[in-house]
Amino acid sequence: MSQSAPEDLLPLTPAVFHILIALAGGERHGYAIMTEVTAATGGQLRMGPGTLYGSIKRMIASGLIEEAEERPEPSLDDERRRYYRLTPFGRKVCAAESRRLEKLVALVRRKGLTRPAYN
Repeated sequence: MSQSAPEDLLPLTPAVFHILIALAGGERHGYAIMTEVTAATGGQLRMGPGTLYGSIKRMIASGLIEEAEERPEPSLDDERRRYYRLTPFGRKVCAAESRRLEKLVALVRRKGLTRPAYN
């Protein structure tokens, strides 16, 4: 599979961007991703299973994430859980989206639509 440039996948949906951010902290299973996203957004973004697993399926196909081969000890975890991790390409796409959003916020500030956080 040949990968495109990270910028070719932009803009990301909020769900995909937040899944990438959650996985930047290490491998997670689906429920852990959902709860981390909800906590990180102060409850403003709540993903249901359909959104989460639909996004995960597309992200695997795009090479952004992959299913982890290593599993926790079965006695410590539910063996049905699948764990996911960020790929190097996924990390590049996440960084590219971050840069895109930084430029957008800078434009909004230049237009006087919001005050900088330090004022």
